[in-house]
Amino acid sequence: MKITVSKLVFSLFLFSSIVLFSCDSPKVKVKDKKQPNILWIFAEDLSPFMGCYGDSINKNATPVIDKLASEGVLFKRAYTTAPVCSASRSALITGVMQTTTGTHNHRSSRTTDGEIVPEKLRINLPKEMKTVPELMRRAGYFTFNSGKDDYNFHYDRNALYDVGSDDNYKVGMNGWQGNKAKYSKSITKNTWNARKDKNQPWFGQIQIDGGKAHAKFVRKGEELAANDVPIPPYFPDIPSHRSAWTDHFNANRGADVNVETIVNQLKEDGELENTIIFFFSDHGSPTSLRHKQFCYEGGMLVPLIIKGDHPLLKSGSVRTDLVSLLDVAKTTLVMGKAELPTYLDGQDLFAASYKEQNYVIGARDRCDFTIDKIRTVVSKEYRYIKNYFPERPMMQAGYRDKKPIVKDFKKAFKEKKLTKYQEEHWFGERPHEELYNLKDDPHQIDNLAKKPEYADILLEHRTVLQNWIKETGDKGQSPEHSVQLKATYNLWKDRSQFKNATVNPEYKKFME
Repeated sequence: MKITVSKLVFSLFLFSSIVLFSCDSPKVKVKDKKQPNILWIFAEDLSPFMGCYGDSINKNATPVIDKLASEGVLFKRAYTTAPVCSASRSALITGVMQTTTGTHNHRSSRTTDGEIVPEKLRINLPKEMKTVPELMRRAGYFTFNSGKDDYNFHYDRNALYDVGSDDNYKVGMNGWQGNKAKYSKSITKNTWNARKDKNQPWFGQIQIDGGKAHAKFVRKGEELAANDVPIPPYFPDIPSHRSAWTDHFNANRGADVNVETIVNQLKEDGELENTIIFFFSDHGSPTSLRHKQFCYEGGMLVPLIIKGDHPLLKSGSVRTDLVSLLDVAKTTLVMGKAELPTYLDGQDLFAASYKEQNYVIGARDRCDFTIDKIRTVVSKEYRYIKNYFPERPMMQAGYRDKKPIVKDFKKAFKEKKLTKYQEEHWFGERPHEELYNLKDDPHQIDNLAKKPEYADILLEHRTVLQNWIKETGDKGQSPEHSVQLKATYNLWKDRSQFKNATVNPEYKKFME
């Protein structure tokens, strides 16, 4: 049985006809001299702890990223669609919310490395839906991605990217399958330099380790020590948590070095002047248990800077409107003069018709073997969170359980060394709904959903979410298909995080 996106639900979501494309190889246009090169510098797991975002710890410590911002457009409130890699990346590369395409569960359409993904595990996009790289190829662009794809749908990588698939990725329809696959992050091979026609415009992605790099790339003498950074009140003040929290400030410093290397290579190759750079991340910090995989600001807020020689990219601009990474997809297509399918969810960030959004929606579903469902709405003043499994604590079994931050946290809980808030928040039942004033309560600790005086604001955000679910046909409202869930079980059943834990009851049928 093939798992596909329902065309009926999909068409209802569009409210308009879909632009149809031929399934043949892309027909390349004659190059328009005005077409710029477009580069996505795509950081993994990186919260914006940078000088240009007003971070006091890293003030003057991220000079290259700060310079990009001062010469381009800085978006203060850019949000991902999901606080985990594959769901976020699946949305960005299609320009469509992952809950609409059925790509919301982390690392679906996967199997063990080196195997062809069997038919029954494949999530397929509608034939008429094309990814951003495919649309850019149709517009005459040479395309590449140096680093991981991590898409939750079945695809032929050679249809997306002109170079790199055979050397660094599983051949053919597999694409990049998970964190065991080897992949390249070169900036001199299989990137813009691989073009046969050096006059052809290019659209590419270079993935950088971002938050996963910890202090690896920090400039000599600039690494922060654990006691240099205050720890937020939702974490216990213990060495492993201090170290993990500080790690992410160092990771931002290291990301600055990575960006510098890329910019210098563009300059050396004579490509910088005609290249528009988008710098952003897929979601927030991996070293904080409350960022990655959760729908608080830490997981959803990401850096976004756009810089280049373009009349709409006003140097030194700072925007505070709510934007989504879905807007990056459409803005890229517009700047590349590519075709614009009507199914795209985002906006062109610089269009004359651009309308500021009052709300941005985010979603978290199964992450690795941990089954959860969270939806969130952020507005100009508030963040609303809906927990669909409140009986499952924040610290339910997960992929990070072997890490000191988890082990030490559980030890502190058993030894009753946590504050009352920390005990209830991390180890107790979660509230069905959460509401936070982001200005007054940046750490999101005081849940206003419980206060009668905020009933109208709570209802407003709840209604926005309910309407969005109905209008988009949110596929996360139905349980994951047992075939996909069994595949996840098979991937994790022999790993210590799974077999030594009390896992979600949905897996019991596979254990009998």
